[in-house]
Amino acid sequence: MRRSAPGRRADRLIALSDALVAFGSDGVTPGRRDDVPVRAIVGSASRTADFDARFRPRHRDVRARHCPVGSTGVPPVKLVQLGELYFVIDGHHRIGAAIRARLTTVEADVVGIRTIAFASACLRPHHLATKAAERRFLERVPLDHAIRPHLWLDDPEHWSRLTDAVEAWGFRRALDTRTPTPSREQLAAVWWSDEVLPTVRRMRSRDPRAGDGQIIASYSWALRLRDRGASIRP
Repeated sequence: MRRSAPGRRADRLIALSDALVAFGSDGVTPGRRDDVPVRAIVGSASRTADFDARFRPRHRDVRARHCPVGSTGVPPVKLVQLGELYFVIDGHHRIGAAIRARLTTVEADVVGIRTIAFASACLRPHHLATKAAERRFLERVPLDHAIRPHLWLDDPEHWSRLTDAVEAWGFRRALDTRTPTPSREQLAAVWWSDEVLPTVRRMRSRDPRAGDGQIIASYSWALRLRDRGASIRP
């Protein structure tokens, strides 16, 4: 995954609304009080124009408030959690004070929102388009939630190509086995176990360097090799 943001985009917060559009919402988890890593707080529900990525005021009319930092840190803030990322509901200035004091965690009241595409800790604003493409893929190919944290493709178009490939594979399989078309969940599970994993194993046995990336990235590369007429058998 590309972990550094180009240009000035690395210096802005992610809007919670933009993240929810990209990742997709799949329900709410019960609220809790927790110690949250400061580095995982990357966005805001309403004030992305007022603060930069280090929660410093962007404009003179957004006054920097004095937030006391005691031995126990700053007063609790309110956050929304998406995967490994957190977004501020209340407490922007307190988080800024925690960053200046080099605190590693802040106490927070947290509400979690389950997402369709997993929100990894290294995601930044310029990744949202790719995650939106991944979310569209998962809506049509609902892989098990245990697999989703490990999915990543650099190009949104690769997700579109992958969706078409899965559905074509499922159609061919139904014809070959003369069985009814399974549900989307069943198709996703069988495609992963019977097509993706064996294909990646063959690639890695032929060329270990082809397996350096994540499984889905290796499989996507195998599809592109097939499109070029190359064999992926050992």
